[in-house]
Amino acid sequence: MRVFLSAGEPSGDHHAALLCRSIKEQCPEAVCVGLGGPKMEHAGCDLIADMTQLAVMWFFRVLAKIHCFVDLARRAERSFLDERPDICVLVDFPGFHWWLAWRAKRHGIPVVFYCPPQIWAWASWRIHKMRRLIDHVLSALPFEHDWFVSQGISSTYVGHPFFDVRHAPEKDKKPTEEKPLVLLLPGSRGQEIEANLKSLLLAAKKIEQKIPRINLVVAALHERHAKYINELIKSSPVGNYPNQFAVEAGKTSELIPQATVAVCVSGSVSLELLAARVPTVMVFSLSGLAYVVQSWMRHCRSFTLVNLLAMSDPIGPVNPVFWPPRQPPSPDPKMLYPEYLTVADPSSALADHVVEWLTNPKVYKETVTALEKLASKVAQPGSASRAAEVILNIATDGFSPSNDDKIIAVQHTEQAA
Repeated sequence: MRVFLSAGEPSGDHHAALLCRSIKEQCPEAVCVGLGGPKMEHAGCDLIADMTQLAVMWFFRVLAKIHCFVDLARRAERSFLDERPDICVLVDFPGFHWWLAWRAKRHGIPVVFYCPPQIWAWASWRIHKMRRLIDHVLSALPFEHDWFVSQGISSTYVGHPFFDVRHAPEKDKKPTEEKPLVLLLPGSRGQEIEANLKSLLLAAKKIEQKIPRINLVVAALHERHAKYINELIKSSPVGNYPNQFAVEAGKTSELIPQATVAVCVSGSVSLELLAARVPTVMVFSLSGLAYVVQSWMRHCRSFTLVNLLAMSDPIGPVNPVFWPPRQPPSPDPKMLYPEYLTVADPSSALADHVVEWLTNPKVYKETVTALEKLASKVAQPGSASRAAEVILNIATDGFSPSNDDKIIAVQHTEQAA
């Protein structure tokens, strides 16, 4: 049994590593090869190349590295020809993975998407490409599964791999504890950090001016990001501020359960915060043009996965605009995680939410209770194990699960709970 795995960014590397271990547990003779990062390699996947260092967003940034992606696609296809895999499993990272799926399909290799691209949110026209190139989807979110099925895509709901690692909150954690931990999560890509860190630092400064006893920690993905963050802090308006911003590299999963509250740049890390029941305010800063473009392209009612999971109708159009607002829009009070998709400086709004949580135990408890209620429904482990089972079935028997497999996945999660 030979399984080709491909993940193009740090979160995908994490998910694919869990999947690799589950595949080997269920099929010890399986050989996993592919493109990915250090976590996949540590899990026993033979890497053709480390692709996580190429994780970029937006068209022009991708275009600047197009030659790198072309070379990786050629090397992957050479692997298909030299040692043909029984199945090709792609983890998110759609731009490059469309190329890889096309190459696998033309050689008759079944293609499965694990944690598929969120085309239900941004690019629903790509459903035609997915029907043509993808044999089966392993959906991470329940509403995502429903949408793919409604579009005629073969899908199994397996749950999200971020819930495979327990992030249990510390017992009796309270906002009034001696020195509450305020965790700043600036994102996993360099461009996210560059666009958002200043707002996070300004918010932290405003929080500490009102609550001096807090412990401020910035979580960096790795040492390279930590160095970059420290440089940005020194050159920022808070560079000479008395408080020391502790920057911790590679400890995000350890810090999240310890956090009292968090300020987070939008991303799948919000699911880890949900699993740990951490009250969080979400932010994503972008240019005026990008704000206008996203308002016309986005087809989900929130940019935060936790908020979407809490909604009964998460998929739907937003109000398009021709000009970005001068002030950060007020968040929907019904959202579990207040969110700010903004062009203007959101630091005051971010700070206000954190200060309220840290000074009002009743509001804090109500937020944690709401998170607990949602987490008990969706934050169940076992995604990688269920995904591995489907992948091995397809690879060995050509078995394509039915669209009713959401029921099977739910039964699995109930048993795990």
